[in-house]
Amino acid sequence: MSAATLTISSRNYSSWSLRGWLICKMSGLAFETELLTGTDASTRAELLHLSPSFLVPRLQHGSVAVWDTLSIAQYLHEILPGSGLLPEDIAARAHCRSISGEMHGGFINLRSALPMNLKARHADFKVFNGAAGDIDRIVTIVEDCLARYDGAYLFGEAPTLADAMYAPVCTRFRTYDVPLPPRIADYRDRILAWPLMAEWAEQALAEPEDIDELDMEF
Repeated sequence: MSAATLTISSRNYSSWSLRGWLICKMSGLAFETELLTGTDASTRAELLHLSPSFLVPRLQHGSVAVWDTLSIAQYLHEILPGSGLLPEDIAARAHCRSISGEMHGGFINLRSALPMNLKARHADFKVFNGAAGDIDRIVTIVEDCLARYDGAYLFGEAPTLADAMYAPVCTRFRTYDVPLPPRIADYRDRILAWPLMAEWAEQALAEPEDIDELDMEF
């Protein structure tokens, strides 16, 4: 199989980089990771929410270049269909794509008010109404999936694309001390304890600070 490189930005701040990396690791693809620094203009624009289109994560696989998170997932599902990125059942697969798409295109208030920051902890953080509505919707999605598929993860006993898409939200729930129903809190903790998440977090914590604007005080 052709050599592959995944280009990402900050491990500490970039939720999209985390999603793309998880998807690639879950697929079983052998790949190298290339990290852009905060001195790169496009990286700064992405992390400061100033860019209308995100060009990372970007997967280069031989002559194929894919730079949208869901497109990366679909590409890997096509070339590695046994990877388990999507459920085998057609109805569950459609459901998985739907809630993954909802995360991909929505929850703007949550993204703005509770930016991903794995190093930070904000106890008793006050969530404004717009972000609270996003949190309520995410709780509803997770509750429905856990009840419907009766598993440790959103679509059963193994993580899928949906868990990769919702994993950064679980870090936000911890960073901002968001109160959650017990079953959702258990899911959050399970995602945070996922070995792939632990691997990412270890590298994020060792990452140098090079975008001071992102370490704001709340």
